[in-house]
Formats: sequence, C-alpha cells, structure tokens
Amino acid sequence: MTRLTILEQSSILFNTQGYKATSLSEICSAAKLTKGAIYKNFKDKSELEKEALLFMCNRLLSEIGTCIAEAKGAEQKLLSILKYFEGYDHYPPFKGGCPLMNASIEVDDSNPELKLVVKNVMNLMFDALCMVIKNGIKHGQIKKDIDVNGFASVILSSLEGAVMMIKIMDSNKHMKSTSKYLKNEIKRIMV
Repeated sequence: MTRLTILEQSSILFNTQGYKATSLSEICSAAKLTKGAIYKNFKDKSELEKEALLFMCNRLLSEIGTCIAEAKGAEQKLLSILKYFEGYDHYPPFKGGCPLMNASIEVDDSNPELKLVVKNVMNLMFDALCMVIKNGIKHGQIKKDIDVNGFASVILSSLEGAVMMIKIMDSNKHMKSTSKYLKNEIKRIMV
C-alpha cells in the first residue's frame, strides 16, 4: 500500500510540476510519508521517477487497450481510440496531461532512462495500432494497399499533438479537428 501511495502521489507531482522540479520533500508531504519510507520502496529519486512514469503509462495503455478490446471490428477499434483521446480534456487519465508527452518534452536529452520508458511505451502504442490495422486487412475490413506503419504513425502523432494543443491552447478545438480528419481517413481505408 505504501509503494502504491508513493507512486500515486509522485505521479501527480511529476506530471504537473516536472521531474526535475519535484523534490522528495514534496513527495513525502503529498504522500504523508517520511523519506525513509520512500527509500525503503525505491533506491533513489531516479528509480522513483522511472517507476512513476511506468505506473502512469501502464494505466494509459490499459485504458486504451480496454477501448480496443471492447470494440468490434477494425473501424470501431480505431474509432474507439479516437473517442478515448477526444475525452482527454474532460477526463484525462492523470492531472497535468499526457504523461508521455510531459516526460518526453522534459527528458528528451537529459534523462536517458525516462526517455527509454517513453520510447518503449510509444512503441507499444504504435505496435497496437499496427496490429489493429493488420488484423483489419487480414479480415477484409481494411484495404490491402494501406501503408500500415505510415497510417499508425499519422494516428499516433496526430493524437499526441492534439493532446499537446489541448494543454497549450486551453481548448479542445484542435482535438476535435484532428479527430474529424482521422475519422475521414479511417473511413477512406475501409473496404
């Protein structure tokens, strides 16, 4: 329970304040624990940062995975991903926005361990999109001549960019435009 409390509280702080800016004292205060309790569960702040990012990303992947699993057919699976991201401004999985985007902006060259976590999670999301598209082709739902990797890249890049725009512009209009565009592209590739 203590480890989970630390991960929950540090995730909020890291995702809203940044990894570098968040001190162990702030985490202790938010979790209502001592530094000793933190060091009992994590060897240092670096390990806590990595575990907190993985904690947030696992939740994000789980939620997206549920959307995909509950939808029937390739078109509905792809549309369910869009729907998940469309709700991001009202129902973000974490306070502070997308943990992948926040971490990638902060640690692109300064923290190779966190960058690797972001890269691995982005690869998992990309691979999941590719799998949906490939299964759609296999089952005769998506045109065979589609560039699977290219289309998955456009979807993922567009959605992550739109999440950034929500945060920067304090408006969901760019997500709505992105989603509308992607919906038309999804319809275009369907058989």
